[in-house]
Amino acid sequence: MVLEFTKMNGAGNDFVVVDNRDQKIRLTPEQAAKICDRHRGVGADGIMLLIHCASGKADWAWEFFNSDGSRADMCGNGARCFARFIQKLTGAKGAITFETVAGVISASFQGERVTINLTAPKDLRLNESVALKTGATTIHSLNTGVPHAVVFVEDADQAMVQSSGSEVRYHAHFSPKGTNVNFVQVLGANSIRVRTYERGVEGETLACGTGVTASALVSASLKNFKSPVEIQVQGGDLLEVSFDEANGAFENVRLTGPADFVFEGKIQV
Repeated sequence: MVLEFTKMNGAGNDFVVVDNRDQKIRLTPEQAAKICDRHRGVGADGIMLLIHCASGKADWAWEFFNSDGSRADMCGNGARCFARFIQKLTGAKGAITFETVAGVISASFQGERVTINLTAPKDLRLNESVALKTGATTIHSLNTGVPHAVVFVEDADQAMVQSSGSEVRYHAHFSPKGTNVNFVQVLGANSIRVRTYERGVEGETLACGTGVTASALVSASLKNFKSPVEIQVQGGDLLEVSFDEANGAFENVRLTGPADFVFEGKIQV
């Protein structure tokens, strides 16, 4: 099978995007992982396939594979890229919606930047002490479509993202499904830097949309951050998270950032 694809990236988080509106493509997890392989495939943090929305709840829907071939419920940077892909492919004017496993996502456009309205965050847990190899560590967690742990650090450059991220990701405290892990440095009022270890990629990515969203909301809960929050990611881009807050609960959570086309191609699968 020859697969036609578009390569995209959102703040350095990169994806293979495929038009599968005719539903002829059936990727296995092994095929998805091979496509994402940076030595033997296209190279990507994940694959998104555009399909029709069977439920009727949105304009479109996606199938999403992580780079290891596993399925993901949601991806913030991927959602922005997916929205621009739909806009380019269909000529859509104005806002669009698409269904993910986590729920329906809406997207609007400001040139090359995209704003997505995320599903309501849930399962906020603050100030939990978790025993790590380096000692007891205070970890906060929040589900922003997928589960995220948040650890505040003095200097993000010094954070042991691979080793500590992997330990937290597989820790019994977050079993059975594990968690993504964000290392957060406060830069100033309503400003943070975030490095993320992503579950399903099993390593650090240059950005994680749902991760920066979780980090911003936890910062609002603990450090009195106000909307919007500016986030610097490892790839150097700036993302913005805005939200409404009432009595400690967050609503109308929005993520804004770039979504760029890189190239188009074909690959033998």
